Parts: sequence; structure tokens; C-alpha cells
Amino acid sequence: MVKPKSFRPWNPEQTLLLPPSPVEWLPENHLVFFLLDLAAELDLEAIHAVYRQKDLRGEKAYDPRMMVVLLLYAYCVGLPSSRRIEKACWEDAAFRVLTGNQQPDHSRISEFRRRHLGALAGLFVQVLRLCQKAGLVSLGHVALDGTKVRANASRHKAMSHERMLKSEKQLEGEMRALLRKAELLDAQEDGQHGKGKRGDELPEELQRRANRLEWIRKAKAELEAEAAAAKARQREEQAEVAEQDMADAEAVPISVVVRSECLS
Repeated sequence: MVKPKSFRPWNPEQTLLLPPSPVEWLPENHLVFFLLDLAAELDLEAIHAVYRQKDLRGEKAYDPRMMVVLLLYAYCVGLPSSRRIEKACWEDAAFRVLTGNQQPDHSRISEFRRRHLGALAGLFVQVLRLCQKAGLVSLGHVALDGTKVRANASRHKAMSHERMLKSEKQLEGEMRALLRKAELLDAQEDGQHGKGKRGDELPEELQRRANRLEWIRKAKAELEAEAAAAKARQREEQAEVAEQDMADAEAVPISVVVRSECLS
């Protein structure tokens, strides 16, 4: 008997003696790190002013700087849906690095966008203009969910003040259109899945591991029983066909058999 090749160890629940830093999950030149550095320079006074007017008792809000960069990065990589952003914060390494391994749910992401809609478009323009200045938009645009943001500054190193204002106004208009699109998409998904639901959750009875294991064993036993019953029915059908064929053969008239032998 040929011994099978050995396999690499695999243990999804394996813990690490020294947990790695999240920044080690991405290459050093990843866009997320550039956006995080830019975030430190953003003027968030308009957003902070809203929080100063709000009763801050209860659950703490997420850092506005993180939320601004989270939304911008998500839109840049084609994720306008708050539900898909929430999912990425759990499953995508770049998003987990950006958020410092925090996972805001889609309701809070959507609420942050709605509450600060007026400030976000301007902040996004600030970041995009800085990205253009840094040469990150090498083709003269950045793709935001199919929306092409024109980078006039990259084509004209010396831009007049008037043209610069026109470019920024154009960028801001496109950012506002993108934010409106995200709002409509969230409303549509609220209707499909219900508020507070992401749409890809396991059924309630399968969310606890003990229940899942019990359900899996039960379902496996049922499938095996169904397969055994199907095989038994197949054997019965084959036996019936064989019995019918034999009966048909025995029912052939003797005269026909004799005549066939004479002709041969």
C-alpha cells in the first residue's frame, strides 16, 4: 500500500505566541498607509462641531478620522454599500489595518455618512487633491465605483487659481453624487434585508457553534438516510424491470419460436 504524502499542518483555531502587528499584513507601499498619513492632516472641525452639540452619553462614537478614511478608501475600491464596508472590516486585511481592527456595523457607517454629508464631500476632495499632487493618480483619474474623477492638476503642473477652483468644484460635485449613490444603495438594501441585518448572516439556529455541530450531524444523517432510500428504490426498480423482461420473454408464443427455427 502506497503511503499518502504528508500534508502541511492546518488548524484554523491555532493561536500565535506573539500576535503579529496588523501593519505587517500589508506591503509597506499600500494605499491604506498613505491615506492614514493624510488623515492626520485633515481638518475635521466641521465634524467635531456636530459632536459637541450632541449628547455624548451612551456608546462611544468611532473616531471621525477613521470613519472618513474608511469611507473614502471603500469608495475608491468600489464598495459604496455600507453593508459591504462592514463585511470588509471583518474579512479584508486592508480594511482591518485601516480601522485598527475595529468593525463598525453598517448602521453606524451609514449614519455617519448621513450626519456629516455636508463635510464629507469637501474632505474627500482634500484627500484626492493631495493624492493627485503625490502622483498616485498616474492616469489622470481615480476610479470611485465607476465614477472617473478627473485630475486636471496632473496634466498641468502650473494651474491658475481659477482653474484650480473649477477642478475642486468638479471633484466635489462628483463626490456628492457618489455619496448620494451610496445613500440610495443603503436604502435599497435596508428594504431587502431589513435594518440591522447585513443579508449574509447564518440562520439564527446556526449562529452558535454547538448548535451548528448538532445541525450538521443531523443533516448529514438525514442525507445518508435519503441516499440509502434512493439506492433501495433503484434496486427495487431494477428488479421490477428484470422481472418484467423475464415475463415478456416467457410470454412469446411457441409457434413464433418454431417458425423462426424453420426459417433459419
